[in-house]
Amino acid sequence: MGRLKGKVAAITGAGGGIGRAHALLFAAEGARVVVNDLGKARDGSGDSSTMAEQVVAEIRAAGGEAVASFDDVSERAGAEGVVKLAVEHFGALDIMLSNAGILRDKTLLKMTDAMWDAVIAVHLRGTYLCTQAALAHMRQRGEGGRIITTSSVSGLLGNFGQANYAAAKAGIYGFTRTAAMEAERYGVTVNSLAPVALTRMTEDLPMMTAMPDADRMLAPEHVAAAALFLASDEAAHISGEVLGVEGPRVFVYRMQKTEPRTPSGDAWSVDELAARWPEISGAAPDTDSRK
Repeated sequence: MGRLKGKVAAITGAGGGIGRAHALLFAAEGARVVVNDLGKARDGSGDSSTMAEQVVAEIRAAGGEAVASFDDVSERAGAEGVVKLAVEHFGALDIMLSNAGILRDKTLLKMTDAMWDAVIAVHLRGTYLCTQAALAHMRQRGEGGRIITTSSVSGLLGNFGQANYAAAKAGIYGFTRTAAMEAERYGVTVNSLAPVALTRMTEDLPMMTAMPDADRMLAPEHVAAAALFLASDEAAHISGEVLGVEGPRVFVYRMQKTEPRTPSGDAWSVDELAARWPEISGAAPDTDSRK
């Protein structure tokens, strides 16, 4: 207990599911928490203050400190508003965890521009804006900090019917890697989570409904524990990583490339590329004698 004692954390999309688990655990570990959520439906429609307020009430009932935020993090004023609220209520911001998201799943040929734009705006643009606002504050304050983004297996490996969501989450991977490089000089780490958990966002997906004991095995609390680690002093030396969490299983996603191959002559031909594709793709041993 108390790993985040004295810290201030802002968590977007914290009204339910994984975000709520983050907020409750961070508060239990001593953090003062800004609980950001618009209370929208899974597809981003509607809005309500109830979800954020309920989580704040849970934290306060347990003896913690929290304040609700209803800012729209897909807009610059909203993202900056989250940071401003943390500073106004608690004096600073030490941890920014971007978790807000919506789903508008549709196969590529059935997807509309509105579906695409809405998902990109909340996930990718929202992560960019919150990270930028938090990093600006952390740089000015000069005491370092932790920034945690949320990617997804859909973005890293792809998933049928989620081109918009996958594009946003893949973008967050690249964004996280670059932001980590740029934030290092300020003593700020930037890492990402790629969670699989049973929430209202995923409860009707086949992989969830088919898993025995999914409520326990894929509980959001598994993801929150990984987030707590990344937010803690124990992870001060870790940055630019994407931590996969699938229930109790934790691993790191890495971008990899196969061993480079060279052509038999001065340049590749289509025929040679086709013939040696198993080598190039890593499916067969290398036969390049010039290496």
